[in-house]
This record gives sequence, C-alpha cells and structure tokens, in this order.
Amino acid sequence: MVKAAIVILAGTESHADTGRLVNGLEAAKEFEENEGDEVELIFDGAGTEWIPELEDEDSDYHGLYQSVRDEAAVCDFCAGAFGVDDAVNDAGVVRLDDHDGHPSIRSLVDDDYEIITF
Repeated sequence: MVKAAIVILAGTESHADTGRLVNGLEAAKEFEENEGDEVELIFDGAGTEWIPELEDEDSDYHGLYQSVRDEAAVCDFCAGAFGVDDAVNDAGVVRLDDHDGHPSIRSLVDDDYEIITF
C-alpha cells in the first residue's frame, strides 16, 4: 500500500501553472485508481485559486478534477488569502486548518504519506 499527499501550490496565472495542476490531478488519479493506495489531494497557497475553475462544468479540467474530487481538500487560510472563500464554500470542498489555519504537512509525514508538490 502506498500513501501519497498531492499538494497543488501552482496558481492560475501561466501555462506552466496549468501544466503543474494537470500533472498533480493525473498523479492523484493514478493513486486513486490503484486499489490499496491512499491519496490526499490538497490545494494550498495559490493552488486554491483553481477551485472555482475546476468546479465549472465548462472547464477543460472539470472531468479530471471530478475523478479525484472526493479526495480534495483546501487550505482554509489560503482560500481566504487568495479570495476564493465563497467558491470553496459553494463547492463544499473540505477545508483544512490543522496548523495555524493551514494543513498539517507534519501530520501527513507522521502518517507515512509521501508528499508530492506541484
């Protein structure tokens, strides 16, 4: 069994950022499809800006996102800092605030997750 935490930090501003998002979603999907693996998909920092776009059915990446959406969570602090609080609330995506309003990376490491950032 493999345990992986995919952390999307890339924002929405560039083609390179989009590439990192798609690679992160594809990686999460690969773990999700492998029976016995555990995956956490965390949108953190500027990565929280993707939630409104990914929730939009017209988005090029909506289907890919939907394939791993059940594993998705968002940094509570960063959702506010990057102005996507309402979109995250409307989407009902889980918010993480374990460490000073942010996800606890240490807890994931302690639980034997490999941390992979995009």
